[in-house]
Amino acid sequence: MGRIAGVTRAETRERLLSAAADEFARRGYDGTRVADIARAAGVSNGALYAHFDSKAELLVAALRAHGRRLLADLFDADPDRPVVELLLATGRWLPKRRDARAHLVVEALVAARRDEEVARPMRDYVGERGDWLAGLMRIAQTGEEMDPALSPNALAHLCLLLGMGSALIPPDMHAVGDEEWAALLARIVAALAPPRPAAALHGRNTVKVQIDTKRCQGHGRCYDLAPGLFGEDDEGYGTVLGDGAVPEGGEHEARLAGANCPERAIDVLGEA
Repeated sequence: MGRIAGVTRAETRERLLSAAADEFARRGYDGTRVADIARAAGVSNGALYAHFDSKAELLVAALRAHGRRLLADLFDADPDRPVVELLLATGRWLPKRRDARAHLVVEALVAARRDEEVARPMRDYVGERGDWLAGLMRIAQTGEEMDPALSPNALAHLCLLLGMGSALIPPDMHAVGDEEWAALLARIVAALAPPRPAAALHGRNTVKVQIDTKRCQGHGRCYDLAPGLFGEDDEGYGTVLGDGAVPEGGEHEARLAGANCPERAIDVLGEA
């Protein structure tokens, strides 16, 4: 069993990466043999070693190719979308049940603690992810979505901890309600917003929110993100609480709710 007739080198490599992702996810790193991966890919051990020097290299390559990349995929699909909105959309998925391949990062991190051969490429992988995230944080700071006084590297580290750590706690071990989790994320993101200048806190124009009922489809993101500003009516559609006046310091939550409404049914009025 060598090279498969009619299959290119690139296709063989992808077969190996796909088989490795499945085998590592099913058996774990220590329980997976190179022969298991080669057999699952339909090639010989020699053909596998023509592409990868070691099982450790194959593990990290499989993680790069088939690991979970929610934030990166969202950013690639819509690079002009506000960074904070991308983070919230990704964050809402963290507690969800995931397929076996999404746990590859757990296998790689555990193996890296025991095996320096795995640790070396994993340091590169995590470093690259951290650098990419730090760059994304700088974009958010330049766009005045996040406080520029915060360290982009520290923000990236927080994202790494949340993203990779979430794979360790599946919903069957500890579940959290969607609304509870979304409200917490909104509070965290609001705390990362730039501080308002002192001059803007005195004598400012009143900021108000309003909902276009013709466009609202009842997704509920507004009252998840800003429960002090929005609620839901008897039919589950969004509604403004009170007269819609935004309390001092609540402007960021109002903007988040507006940015996350899929129908753009929310207007924030009166901002300077």
